[in-house]
Amino acid sequence: MSPESPQYWTSNHSFDDGNVAGERGTRLVLVITAITMVVEIAAGWWFNSMALLADGWHMSSHALAIGLSALAYAAARRYADDPRFAFGTWKIEILAGFASAIFLVGVALAMVIGSVERLLAPQAIRFHEAIAVAVLGLVVNIVCALILARAGEHSHGGHGHGHHGHDHAHAHDHHDHHHHDLNLRAAYLHVVVDAATSVLAIVALLGGMLYGWNWLDPVMGIVGAVLVARWSRGLLRDTGRVLLDREMDHPVVGEIREALARHPHWPEAPRIVDLHVWRVGRNRFAAIVGVLSGDPTITPTSIKRALAPHEELIHISVEVNRPQDAR
Repeated sequence: MSPESPQYWTSNHSFDDGNVAGERGTRLVLVITAITMVVEIAAGWWFNSMALLADGWHMSSHALAIGLSALAYAAARRYADDPRFAFGTWKIEILAGFASAIFLVGVALAMVIGSVERLLAPQAIRFHEAIAVAVLGLVVNIVCALILARAGEHSHGGHGHGHHGHDHAHAHDHHDHHHHDLNLRAAYLHVVVDAATSVLAIVALLGGMLYGWNWLDPVMGIVGAVLVARWSRGLLRDTGRVLLDREMDHPVVGEIREALARHPHWPEAPRIVDLHVWRVGRNRFAAIVGVLSGDPTITPTSIKRALAPHEELIHISVEVNRPQDAR
């Protein structure tokens, strides 16, 4: 369908094909995390180990978050053709990423509270058992991180742009790589957070076992909480930006202005009097463009044709005002 076709600009279809690799990756990671959780809780109960029980229940919180990511993929796919979603269902995934980021903030707060309690009231630590649990958690999370990283590589491969030449495509890649799949990023962040806390725990436990530095365990808990808070802040910022349509500082806005200002077939560029751009897919945007021009060759169709090379603009509404209309 060509850009000149009216259906191209008014179609109500889903504008994002979704991330099949991301959905498969999160499902596999969910299964691995859930199995590890069940094994640790069962072993903790059988061997009367609080360390195993604690890590098992901790693992359950990440299973819940990763399950939310998998559920978002499933919901986005299920309702992809539902006409009630004017611009597709991609923002279901973003909403899940935002919820995961808030959940991570809660995890950070819980880590701080628990660590402060341990500093004020130190408890005996069964070092060998605790180290074994931390190593098991680290191995599981490294495997899960590799699975999700591979899923991310597959998802990025399908969203390149063949327009404007290499430089333009590279520029959009540079600005938008973190927007390819924020839902997958949320799941990946939970896994990386767990892996990082496992590493910190191993360091703290070795310090306590070898040198008697029992205080190192809660201190590392606070360090881990700071890392979690910093990472969750970035995810909150990026998902919140999409949910609140804060995109007017995106490079595509400048490219729209440039395309209309430098069109070779117009003797005088139209004056942009209204411009709104918002994201409706991983690297897909909708735009409302209002211009003022007395040139009869400048029409909604000609403006859409001028913007057609920007394939990331998948829905454009144009209004052309004439000087006499403005009186």
